[in-house]
Amino acid sequence: MTEEPQCQAMSEPDWAKPRDPNSPRKEKAKSVIESLKKTAFVLGTALICFAAARNSITWHVERFWGASGDFWQTRWRWILDLFGHNDVAVIVLGTTLETFFVFWFVNAFFLFIDITGRPKWALKYKIQDGQNMPVDKKKLIRAIKVVLFNQLVVGVGLTAALIPVYRWRGCSIDENLPSFHWVLFEIACFTLVEEFGFYYSHRLAHHPKIYKYIHKQHHEWTAPIGIVSIYAHPLEHLVSNLCPIVLGPLLMGSHIATAWLWFSIALTTTNISHSGYHFPFLPSPEAHDFHHLKFNQNYGVLGVLDRLHGTDIQFRNSVAYDRHIMMIGLTPLTEAFPDRPKKGCSPKKGCSDKIE
Repeated sequence: MTEEPQCQAMSEPDWAKPRDPNSPRKEKAKSVIESLKKTAFVLGTALICFAAARNSITWHVERFWGASGDFWQTRWRWILDLFGHNDVAVIVLGTTLETFFVFWFVNAFFLFIDITGRPKWALKYKIQDGQNMPVDKKKLIRAIKVVLFNQLVVGVGLTAALIPVYRWRGCSIDENLPSFHWVLFEIACFTLVEEFGFYYSHRLAHHPKIYKYIHKQHHEWTAPIGIVSIYAHPLEHLVSNLCPIVLGPLLMGSHIATAWLWFSIALTTTNISHSGYHFPFLPSPEAHDFHHLKFNQNYGVLGVLDRLHGTDIQFRNSVAYDRHIMMIGLTPLTEAFPDRPKKGCSPKKGCSDKIE
């Protein structure tokens, strides 16, 4: 698919520009055979280690799950009693309250920084330096109104409409929660379903005949903030935001408690991806932030389909890709991987107008 060309008033930041092809960080092309050998070695080693540790790990996990199982089981029964064991109330009202709380709880932290500019130490982790510092209040209020509409009208409407499908697929509110191992397996399946659903629906939304009517609204924020994750046209929110997340639990016929856990994970990660900050020990938001800057890169969630379809080439050739890691230290990645100097720059003469 071809994407609508974008006109940007400001020059793109240095970290978004392609790396110098002569840079020592430039990866050399590797043969397919060599890649397969390394992959086989890594997978083989991992399988051997897993086989050796499986019994021990399983024993510890089952002890933990057994010890905490009564706690979660008690909490779940309390929720069922609260809603009178009514599946419609649990699925519609319970899902709405759970997702609403998670979304605003996570974004409260990011909004506080965006509005107040505090704490000061947090600003050094800003990806697009100088953008939304502070955030435009009028633009923020408009975004909040759209977000609330999508949550309380589109989201609730879809959840209610899917009640017959939930029942047909066997998505229960049973008192007995699923096992720890099964929950992990389902979460892994949900993640793959989301990658496929979001990538292709998102890329379709960038088609010129659709973009200006639907997806352009979301891209008003070239430097996104957390709540922008669901700042979108209602149709886009339905097709591209909600369906890829809901589809997994429906296909698996999952327990509603597992679905709630998955919704919490998906909401948290998408809020972080749109936050505009790359904080230590959190998933990297560099890929999706780059998408908002460039428009035609990084359509997916995991990056698997972007690699397959070649829609991350510009990203992989940029400094932003070097920074696309989970930080395990406190040094900002803009310092660990600094922007390249512009052409004509020197400590004594300064910089010319030409950029690399």
